[in-house]
Amino acid sequence: MVTELARQELRRAAPGQPTALTIGVFDGVHRGHQMVLRHVVERARAHSLAAAAITFHPHPRQVLRPDLTTEYVSSLEDRLSLIKQAGLDAVATVSFTSEFSLTDAGDFVRMLVDEFQLKCLIIGEDFALGRQRGGDVETLRQLGGELGFSVEVVPLLSDNSQDKVSSTEVRAALEAGAVDRVGDLLGRRYSLHGPVVVGFERGRSIGFATANVAVGNDRSIPAPGVYATIARLGTRRVPSVTNIGTRPTFDDGGALSIECHIIDFDEDIYGADLRVEFVQRLRGERKFDGIDALVEQIGRDRDAARELLADMDIVPESRSGA
Repeated sequence: MVTELARQELRRAAPGQPTALTIGVFDGVHRGHQMVLRHVVERARAHSLAAAAITFHPHPRQVLRPDLTTEYVSSLEDRLSLIKQAGLDAVATVSFTSEFSLTDAGDFVRMLVDEFQLKCLIIGEDFALGRQRGGDVETLRQLGGELGFSVEVVPLLSDNSQDKVSSTEVRAALEAGAVDRVGDLLGRRYSLHGPVVVGFERGRSIGFATANVAVGNDRSIPAPGVYATIARLGTRRVPSVTNIGTRPTFDDGGALSIECHIIDFDEDIYGADLRVEFVQRLRGERKFDGIDALVEQIGRDRDAARELLADMDIVPESRSGA
């Protein structure tokens, strides 16, 4: 059984020509994913095929194990953008529902042959699809022999490492606050983005105005602490220092916030979409003995971030933002 919704989603994204295809969640689009996507593009170009990918959302675990918390390394918007940046011609998002989870691997693959003119299926070494993960590599190769497509397996390794890269490993590094390690696994800096919203506005009152970034509660967030970061507003990239935590000095009740202080910047950016790229953790979260001690430490954090980011290709914006 194949859901009509899945067929419609595939049909809308189909490139309309024979296709080299990969399938997965691709959460974070880490370096292992990137190797698979590059392989798809290379095979497609070598054999005059379209290069395509299918991603599932929500994560199958969120549907099959609702008792577990599912956190995403990247938003769906960012995931699709990153996949497309790998050079693919088409990307389809298939809604993973309870009904879809009952789909037999053979039925789904036949739909791919029908809708995507599948000629080459490229998958990671631990891949399986369909009900109860019945579509493992051997089964898919048998189906390929019947239906006229080849199956190639790509190990999930980064270019310069013999270690397997996984989204689970990325999430573990985020939980530890090791954002530099996260950057190594992703092949780019980890980032969060969202609208700037009104917060407690205490930062401005103590001389360090912050932009409070609203992020979905299904995102993997770095461990509480203070980070040297790069703030991106549109095409502008400016040095910043970002605090993730519950403001223990103020005893605000424990609500987690992401507060970005953009260095040498005083524009009103409420409502703007702000992306924060994490460069390095400066320290963990701590409670201070009063506002004066907090202000002194924030000043040191700012100076440490400014020094760390000074050698990077970032030019602080003028006060006018020019």
